Amino acid sequence: MTGAPRARRGRGRPPAAERTEGPGARERILEAARTEFAERGYDKTSVRGIAKAAGVDAALVHHYFGTKDEVFAAAIEVSFEPALVVPAVLGAGPEGIGERLARYFIGVWENPATRTPLLAIIRSALTHEAAAKVLRGFVLRRILERVAAELRVPDPKFRAELAASHMIGIAILRYVIKVEPLASADPDAIVAMVAPTLQRYLTEA
Repeated sequence: MTGAPRARRGRGRPPAAERTEGPGARERILEAARTEFAERGYDKTSVRGIAKAAGVDAALVHHYFGTKDEVFAAAIEVSFEPALVVPAVLGAGPEGIGERLARYFIGVWENPATRTPLLAIIRSALTHEAAAKVLRGFVLRRILERVAAELRVPDPKFRAELAASHMIGIAILRYVIKVEPLASADPDAIVAMVAPTLQRYLTEA
């Protein structure tokens, strides 16, 4: 004797039996994604692998984030937290913005919890166009355009891109390639040297 036929599975939110309920499910998926991208790189990371590491069904990953590219972008956002940091960097006005931006950026990289996934993200972006496209889109949409919108100078987006290129160059040399003496320099010394240049990019007419 056979039981009642199983309900047909549709798209969208997975059945209750296949998902882990609770407010921590999304956070576990993000943490698993950060770990997977850090350990495997962009190319070898899959939505199925992220789901397995998080202890959820792959459909739940798709429900929260969509594609692998969108999970990748969300993992970047967890490290940078632009919704919190951009207003803090810009909100105090133009005076000292270069130092605030430099201190924030270096602080993100100096924190082991955020540095490890960022290293994977940067390395992936340098070798895989799909990862580079996601990173470009995130940096442009969530950070640079928001910064540029608050600048009262000519060519604000161009200036914001110059500031970003300066900081990303430091990240690659210090944390990825580990060029000395930059790799072992005191973070405060880096901030002191870089801040005036960022200030000039972002405020001087």
